[in-house]
Amino acid sequence: MSRKILLIEPNYKNKYPPMGLMKISTYHKMLGDEVTFFKGDFKQFVIEQIYEELLQKLMINDSTLDWTEYRTCIIGYIQKGLSKNLIELQLLTESVIAIENIKYYREYYYKKKYLVNPKWDRICITTLFTFYWEKTIETINSFKLLCKDINEVKVGGIAASMVPDEIENETGIKPFVGLLDKGGEYEPNKIIIDHLELDYSILEEIDYVYPEHSGYYGYMTRGCVNKCSFCGVPKIEPNYCSYINLSDQITSVKATFGEKRNLLLLDNNVLASKDFNKIIDEIKACGFDKKTMFVEPNKYMLTIHGLKSGYNDRGYIRSMIKQYQLLLEKLNDDEIKDELYQLLKDNKLNSVYTAQKSKILLHEEYFAPFFEKIYRNVPKNRYVDFNQGVDARILSACPDKAKKLAEIPIRPLRIAFDSWNLREPYEKAIRLSTENGITHMSNYLLYNYDDHPVDLYRRMKLNIELCEELKVSIFSFPMKFHPIDDPEFFRNRFYIGKHWNRKFIRAIQAVLNATKGKIGKGKSYFEEAFGKDETEFNKLLYMPEAMIVYRFFYKGNGLKDEWEKAFYSLPKEKFELIKQIIHKNIFENINSLTDDEEIREVLYFYTIQRKDAEKILMPKL
Repeated sequence: MSRKILLIEPNYKNKYPPMGLMKISTYHKMLGDEVTFFKGDFKQFVIEQIYEELLQKLMINDSTLDWTEYRTCIIGYIQKGLSKNLIELQLLTESVIAIENIKYYREYYYKKKYLVNPKWDRICITTLFTFYWEKTIETINSFKLLCKDINEVKVGGIAASMVPDEIENETGIKPFVGLLDKGGEYEPNKIIIDHLELDYSILEEIDYVYPEHSGYYGYMTRGCVNKCSFCGVPKIEPNYCSYINLSDQITSVKATFGEKRNLLLLDNNVLASKDFNKIIDEIKACGFDKKTMFVEPNKYMLTIHGLKSGYNDRGYIRSMIKQYQLLLEKLNDDEIKDELYQLLKDNKLNSVYTAQKSKILLHEEYFAPFFEKIYRNVPKNRYVDFNQGVDARILSACPDKAKKLAEIPIRPLRIAFDSWNLREPYEKAIRLSTENGITHMSNYLLYNYDDHPVDLYRRMKLNIELCEELKVSIFSFPMKFHPIDDPEFFRNRFYIGKHWNRKFIRAIQAVLNATKGKIGKGKSYFEEAFGKDETEFNKLLYMPEAMIVYRFFYKGNGLKDEWEKAFYSLPKEKFELIKQIIHKNIFENINSLTDDEEIREVLYFYTIQRKDAEKILMPKL
């Protein structure tokens, strides 16, 4: 018997789609279940579901009306009970039962009767980082009420694996820990869900667009041989698996959802695999060598194929509306554009809320020639990205692996540089990669762990120097350490490392906000942003935040020099005292921080806010 399955991702911002839910969707559709994916506000979801249920009844009550055209009015009445909405709907129909149904569903929503008779047989909720804690817990506690059986609410993902007891304490749901990689842990069968292909179609069901949404996603290994104390991988993926087949998944995805341009692999330590050469050869065999180009498939025909398959009507109808909109944007002939626009409007194919599958398929052949012209695309390069990075220690010790990596179009090559202590293997890994023709590299620079602030500066500067010397591109992404399983700090981002303080953290973040979180090549820009040497970097850490953000303005009007002179001319004892005050980064009432007038005069500079400069620098609209 078919089950109604609801897949939920909390409404936080994230870069990558929920791969776990995409695999679970594939699993349930294999069994013939009806699957729905949602990411958004709980009340919005409830309203949409009530509207869909009411719509089906209204179409029976009065089939002379296309009730989808009055969606806004219907939802307005359900949600707010406004009499003007009801009057407008009463004027549309002579069906008394239709109006009674509308009134009933207003009460159904207002009195939360949807909680009395839940519709869903199973609800699966994914979790990401624990600093999204409140939103995650709220999501679980809200959506669990929509399931027929509380035992059929399944919670998994990163946060669920890192702090399962805390999730259970706050939701009553015992979450899954780790991967669904054995078979039988989700349901009593031998299907290994973690090895299933991803259901890309569910991404079309939501409005949210993931920044990384158009490539193949996968793993060719699981786990990591290292047990770094700052890393959650040992808990989430405790056992190292040296090889997972990729080609079968890509073949299946290509047949169902069309060719994808790039390959994004989320392996945590692929270089540690004894099957590394086999992995690279398989990647090449899948079309990711340095010669094979990507030609974008005709997404219109893929969407038509998807609709005909019945695999996900909700998702493919939404996808088709996007295709129609794209067509209108691409057309240069205004006369043809007006003709097509009118055709779409007449057939109610200009909105996801009114479009019908039958009408889309009815006009398949008419629109096909237009889309054939749109998708005559120029071949493009393809790229492979081991997104979690590779281990510099292994790469530097195994030159053959660098040579093997260079056989695929890897861009960027991400090499972990978590500590200044790893400088030698890191630098050697960069040089080996460069020697083998890999010129685009990237890394995450962990800070706020057990490092000193100057260690971060040294790592950033080393990358700048390597870019200059080797004529390569290395983008660095400083990443603030956050203990996602610490009882005190896992719910927020307030953790401060033992060698850091709130002011230093804010100083780094102020610069990164201007660079959008990354540091690229360019020595002069780097030196202006972080300092020419360690002494200047240390000054930056203590500099008032407004002067960091608008340094040219405050340098130009002389205030920066005044601060620097006042700060560094303090007597030694007062200098040490003010540093302790500055570390706390709280300057709302400087009179309460010290009785010393000389220190207060320096602290005055820290009361200057960004908006003070913005009022002068940014003209009023």
